[in-house]
Amino acid sequence: MRKALSIVVVEEDRDRALAIVDALKDASECDVYVVGNTSGLARQIAVHAPDIVLIDIDYPTRDLMEELTLASGPLERPVAMFVSGAAGELAQTAIEAGVSAYVVDGLSPERVSPIIDTAIARFTMIRQMRSELAETRRALEERKVIDRAKGMLMKVKGIEEDAAYALLRKTAMDQGRRVADVAESLVTAAGLLG
Repeated sequence: MRKALSIVVVEEDRDRALAIVDALKDASECDVYVVGNTSGLARQIAVHAPDIVLIDIDYPTRDLMEELTLASGPLERPVAMFVSGAAGELAQTAIEAGVSAYVVDGLSPERVSPIIDTAIARFTMIRQMRSELAETRRALEERKVIDRAKGMLMKVKGIEEDAAYALLRKTAMDQGRRVADVAESLVTAAGLLG
């Protein structure tokens, strides 16, 4: 059983907001906070630090998308946006702003729960992909530094590549450091010595 979700609903129409809150509470255990004005949206969302944000708006504006970009920070939480009409280029802008689900034809109470589940799943998947991409980039950069350090050792000591790597590895083990850190130190020192 998962914990009760904390949900911020952005809805300017009070009656509609109440209907959405009722639908959410009927669907599952949750804490719902309603934001009735999109001015300063990022700040209002940050105050509640929700698990998910639901935005119900007829036609999103560029200003709202900018606020949404701030509100979703570096993709801190899933956001589901419900709009009334055709998406056009704003759908792409919304996705770039961090929206996990962009639903045309507005928010209907019976669709809330599956859309929340989908938005959370998509958000989790994208966050995992971003994390894996960052890790891959870090590993590639470390590999480049290690290769540079091996090249320097091969040139200065007149040894083969395997011996250069073995020397880096032994030094790392002796110092209780990672091979990449030893390689970085060697490359940095060589740069200082010119």
